[in-house]
Amino acid sequence: MRDKKLQPVHQKLKEIIDNDSEERIHIFTDNKELIKLSAQINRLLDTHQKVKADYRRSLLASKKMLSNISHDIKTPMTVLLGYLEIMQLQGVTDELLQKTQQKAESVMELINQFFSLAKIESGDQKIELSKVNICESCRSGILDFYEVLTNQSFQVEVQVPETPIYVWGNAEAIERILSNLFSNAVRYGADGSYMGLFLRTDERHVLVEVVDKGKGIEKAFADRVFDRLFTMDDSRNRNVQGNGLGLTIAKNLALKMEGDLTLDSNPGVKTTFTIQLKKYPI
Repeated sequence: MRDKKLQPVHQKLKEIIDNDSEERIHIFTDNKELIKLSAQINRLLDTHQKVKADYRRSLLASKKMLSNISHDIKTPMTVLLGYLEIMQLQGVTDELLQKTQQKAESVMELINQFFSLAKIESGDQKIELSKVNICESCRSGILDFYEVLTNQSFQVEVQVPETPIYVWGNAEAIERILSNLFSNAVRYGADGSYMGLFLRTDERHVLVEVVDKGKGIEKAFADRVFDRLFTMDDSRNRNVQGNGLGLTIAKNLALKMEGDLTLDSNPGVKTTFTIQLKKYPI
């Protein structure tokens, strides 16, 4: 008899957990032990909801704080770079000054990336979605890297249809994601001297693949490449130095467009980053 009374409790609790619902357990019985049990279960559910709400508030507050700190750091760095530029215009060509400016520019680039990520994660940067010609975005993006790829003797393979294909996205965000992936391919795929850009579609999505044949990414690191400030060992080399924020920003932008950015890497053979976006019309 007790088992029959417990069965609906078990089913309801499973439903609440699976659906992350705010419902509670209600038992209609004269059994005092079952009434006490349901009361304690509801206490646990209340605590769980409160912990989740507190975590979300804390996370949002930390992201807002990060955005504000990034902005506060960015302002004096902008002034410093302005002073350095004025000194150069006035004819100061000291080697130490040039090195100082280079370092300041590197720090400013990192701050800009950090600031962008903070704004995206805190919700301060709105990503307006509309109809975007993804073929045009791909062609424009690869042309921006033409000189870099030519100078480094890259073999470039592009398969993008001439006929327009439209996605539900944001042109500026797509441009930024592609730019990051192209830079990443040049930086970490230089050993293979190859970069491929392929566009394909399925029933609901448009998939843009950026491929290189460099060292690739070991399976142990594959799940971490989109974590902020994660860099591979090669990033210690100045020739391939990265700041570990670009892929994090790219991933976040893809998610903001209701899409995704994924990685598939066979080290030393082929590394593929795939942007998945919704077809337009949806």
